[in-house]
Amino acid sequence: MKKIMLHLIFLGSFYGHAQMKADDVKTFTLTNGMKFLVVEDFSIPNANMYLFYKVGSRNEYQGITGLSHFFEHMMFNGAKKYGPKLFDQTMEFNGGANNAYTTENVTVYSNWFPASASEVIFDLEGDRISSLSIDPTMVESERGVVLSERRTGLENSPWRLLSQSVQATAFQEHPYHWPVIGYEDDMKNWTQQDLERYFKTYYAPNNCVVVVSGAIKMKQVKEFAKKYLEIIPAQAAPPKVHIIEPAQTGERRIIVKKEVATPYLMIGYHTPESKNEDYYALNILSSVLSSGNSSRLYASLIDQKQLATQVFTDFRDSFDPKLFNVYAVANKDVKEADLEQAIYVEIEKIKKEGISETELQKIKNQKLMEFYSQVETIDGKSNNIGTYEVFFGDYRKMFNAPANYNKITVADVQNVAKKYFTKSNRTVGVLKTNVED
Repeated sequence: MKKIMLHLIFLGSFYGHAQMKADDVKTFTLTNGMKFLVVEDFSIPNANMYLFYKVGSRNEYQGITGLSHFFEHMMFNGAKKYGPKLFDQTMEFNGGANNAYTTENVTVYSNWFPASASEVIFDLEGDRISSLSIDPTMVESERGVVLSERRTGLENSPWRLLSQSVQATAFQEHPYHWPVIGYEDDMKNWTQQDLERYFKTYYAPNNCVVVVSGAIKMKQVKEFAKKYLEIIPAQAAPPKVHIIEPAQTGERRIIVKKEVATPYLMIGYHTPESKNEDYYALNILSSVLSSGNSSRLYASLIDQKQLATQVFTDFRDSFDPKLFNVYAVANKDVKEADLEQAIYVEIEKIKKEGISETELQKIKNQKLMEFYSQVETIDGKSNNIGTYEVFFGDYRKMFNAPANYNKITVADVQNVAKKYFTKSNRTVGVLKTNVED
């Protein structure tokens, strides 16, 4: 009874302080299909703009792999009004900053700026969306940059090398097979026609969701959007990704050689897309396994048995079925086979015995606190609203997330472990210095 009362007090405090509601998000869609989500927040005199383009490496095919990531670079290299380097210079002159990232699923651009500079930001974005320069000279320069990034990443990051190998082994038909950065031979051979067609298709306003949060009124956002973005014509809807990865019917293993002090281990289990009903239970399972020093894998493999120096899991949002990954680095003089077996022991405990109510409640409390801390800031508001709109199909589902986590039971967590964490559904990768012929 005491535990239940404490949880009710926690939830009451959470909901009492979380001021943001679904109705606080105002929406409109331009005539060209570009959707806007707006949150007015005058707690500080700043604002941000997140642009979620629904394009990532899953939209590529062999021959043009890496184009999504390449255009993340190109978007900063000049357009009709703001030429080379002027995007960043103009933003910085107006007190702003920006960032961008590309995944298998999306390419996201984020701008942070004083609210007084809002119109300049809309002008900058409108310019590069409507008339990005794909000048051959600039293309060749940036091609060299991404090729260097690819080589350096594979040379310097054991995890990148191993994860690319595991993903390529786990996915044999779906475009999650290739790395986000692309294949070197494809990168060297993109044509001007490839670039122009890809940009026109995926950087269309009707393929973008924009989130604006901060000290700016909805009326002003709509005014600037109509002035600088509505004039950009819509394009035909991008082709759908129709390839479904066949069910894996047996364990797959791959060994990669690289000079490392001790072996690296990665185990990937096929799991469903973010919209699936098992999403929240799998998310909690990820935290049970590796969130904090008291988590199952950390406590067992590092604290108690000292088999590993690192252990963590990765379960990300995605449009299509993906991988739930477990990562570990072996301690000195520890065989990778012993480390791998120790991971399975902990997984089997959860499959056979489940987790405790105390463990589950701790993770639920963590999820609630994470959610609350994120939506306190304008940055967290935009990022989370956009993520739910794009990956879950409706930003309103973000406001159901606390309740969705709260209703997960011990049995739910045990059931997803049984359902997905099977030998025939896993791909195992080992990276080590000495590989037997």
